[in-house]
Amino acid sequence: MSSVVDEDTARAVQSGRETVGSMISSAQGDLQKIFVVFLVGFLGTFYTLRIWIWDFLRATAKAEMNDTLAGATDLITRTPFEVILLQAKIGLLFGVIVAIPAFVYFSRDAIRRRGYQSAVPVSKWFVAAFVAASLSLFSIGVVYAYGVFFPFTFQFLGSIAYSAGVKPSWGITEFTEFVALLTISFGLAAQLPLFMGVFSYTEIVPYETFRDKWRHAIVAISVFGALFSPPDPFTLIMWAAPLVLLYGFSLGLAKLIANTRRRGAAEVGSGVEHVKRRLLQFVAVVIATMLVVVGALYAGIRELIATEVIPRLPSALTPTEPTYFDRLVIEHGELGMIAVGLLVALGVGVLILGVLTIQVLRTPIYPRETQLMTAETAADVDFDVLDVEDVERVPAPVFASMSEDAMMDVARDAMLEDDREKAQAIIDRYDAIDSGEAGAEGAGAAAAGGAADAAGADESESVFASTAAGVLDPFTEEETTEEDIGGYAYDLAFIVDSLTSRLIYIVGLFMAVLVGVFGWLYVGGIGDALVTFVDQVPESVITEMASQQGVDPSNFDTTTALLQELGFVIALHPVEVLIFIVKVSTLAAIVAVLPLVLYFAWPAAKERGLARGDRRLFLVWGGSLALGFAGGLAVGFYYIAPAVISYLITDAVANGMVISYRIKSLFWLVIYTTVGVGFLVNLVVTMALFHVGNIVSYRTMLRFWKPIVVSIWFLSALFSPRGLITMLAFAIPLSLTYVLGLALLYVLTAGGRLFGGGGGPTADEPAAEPADASE
Repeated sequence: MSSVVDEDTARAVQSGRETVGSMISSAQGDLQKIFVVFLVGFLGTFYTLRIWIWDFLRATAKAEMNDTLAGATDLITRTPFEVILLQAKIGLLFGVIVAIPAFVYFSRDAIRRRGYQSAVPVSKWFVAAFVAASLSLFSIGVVYAYGVFFPFTFQFLGSIAYSAGVKPSWGITEFTEFVALLTISFGLAAQLPLFMGVFSYTEIVPYETFRDKWRHAIVAISVFGALFSPPDPFTLIMWAAPLVLLYGFSLGLAKLIANTRRRGAAEVGSGVEHVKRRLLQFVAVVIATMLVVVGALYAGIRELIATEVIPRLPSALTPTEPTYFDRLVIEHGELGMIAVGLLVALGVGVLILGVLTIQVLRTPIYPRETQLMTAETAADVDFDVLDVEDVERVPAPVFASMSEDAMMDVARDAMLEDDREKAQAIIDRYDAIDSGEAGAEGAGAAAAGGAADAAGADESESVFASTAAGVLDPFTEEETTEEDIGGYAYDLAFIVDSLTSRLIYIVGLFMAVLVGVFGWLYVGGIGDALVTFVDQVPESVITEMASQQGVDPSNFDTTTALLQELGFVIALHPVEVLIFIVKVSTLAAIVAVLPLVLYFAWPAAKERGLARGDRRLFLVWGGSLALGFAGGLAVGFYYIAPAVISYLITDAVANGMVISYRIKSLFWLVIYTTVGVGFLVNLVVTMALFHVGNIVSYRTMLRFWKPIVVSIWFLSALFSPRGLITMLAFAIPLSLTYVLGLALLYVLTAGGRLFGGGGGPTADEPAAEPADASE
């Protein structure tokens, strides 16, 4: 029996094992030093979290919240050892990260012996500069995250939860994981200028790729932000907008580096000295701006603005409270003045960088060596960026493809740039190639006959090959799609293709339901549903909950405020409320669009022999689903759900428990006991409609009842979120409802003989062959 892993893979794995073993052996003598580095990282992180980080994170989360929201927002722990174990986990992770560079450093000799070394000499200064730049950019990303993104994001997420009647009681583990993930993502995203510059310099990824794929980069940034940031437009814009601007700056930097490398480090206007001079000018402008602002603050510019400028402003523009800069100066004195000067200088620096980036992006890019040597037409070469020496390296076909007028236009552009030598070189090169072309015309005409014969042979061979391919294509397609891949896959592709012309209706309905439900829940629908639902719970139960916590219900004007004070519904994760809204909205949109999808897909399915019956039934089915869900929602919301929740609350209160339900647990239970009732009713209605519409007959449902029930239990076990009890809560009602539907259909259809269902083929009755038209 052949091995699953091929020889190359096994050899690569073995080489990796040997390399790691050699590194460990080489570093054995320094393991104590590596362990000390790990221990310093572990203990430093552990005690930093304990002494400073938790308070800092709490202050960051509440920085932009008002007093009411900040008072309602808590960081909680659910187990006695949760905080200390979290500190230990983070400390271990950080210790390992810190120890890895030390391990690689002490095992560098073993790495060299294994043949892993740089093909280009890398100096220690280059490594130090690279590390310093990487850490600086990472720090900039972290500063943006904690200075701008987190305060406004947590204020937004907290207000969404609070307006829905949910108490933001974020678990310390969920909160820390959320913050850590976004901190790392911002720090890594800030490395974009460094890595784009390095890739552009080494030509691993040339500048032209970054330039041509900018649309793909924006889409990737948006998708990455949608995956790793809260699912709402506000935070997505706060995530994506800085990264898009950063990509533009990185693109300008990559272009500057590419031109510097391709034209030479000593080239005037783009070389290293030119870049250094520009950098020194930039730093000088930033420092001068900072000194001017600090000097103006010392001279009393704030008082002058307060007495002479602000009183003359319109009332709409007059500040009602001190600005952020004013608070810095008032609270911190001279240090605040320096901080204001630094912030203003950084703002000016960002504007200058933006202007310089636009200038760089508007300049032409010098071609790569391979691009210049393989050019064939004048459109492949930008003569504006070439110098005199480069003109001689341009391939002859480029000048041969140019007309004399086009050549003169290029030379005239060089003259306008006051580069006479370059203009003369273009003219001389064109004349030399043009005269050579004229001399070669005779030889070309002499060889034309033989070339025509060869071309005729090639053409006949090409015609034969294409004809053979055309004859074999139908056989190849049939064998590949129908037998090798499988007919069902081909049928499925055919059905999906048939939906493309109707996609606008499907997507339109899906988005309308998604946006409608999301918007209703987003603007307070959760809070309204919670209050309406709690009003159905006996008042004595709510009063007992309040008295147990020492809260007087008469002190609260609204039920929402009382529930938030009691912590009746909480959110353990900052984005838990938004995630719940997205899930419910998506589920509602899928249910709404399913009948329409089947309606449009049914003709193609009938054509492939996979379906039968009248497709108009699906429109009736869609209306029945809506009515069934509405009826189940009304019955469950006003009778079943309050009874179930009241029993659970009463039982918990009787045992002296403080009740704090997690939003996703409580509302999924509410949905299960409300919309779930409508779903069970719709299951019976669906079975009846499918039998009457001759889509799936009663006899077919009865014949396959065992596989269907087993599938219900299997899917319940696979997708149930919470263990055995949840699986039984899904599987038992669905199975009983299916059996009940079979019983009702047996009675209503007299064993399947009435109301359709008997005219079509069943599993053991194949469809009759169509009659011949000639007969």
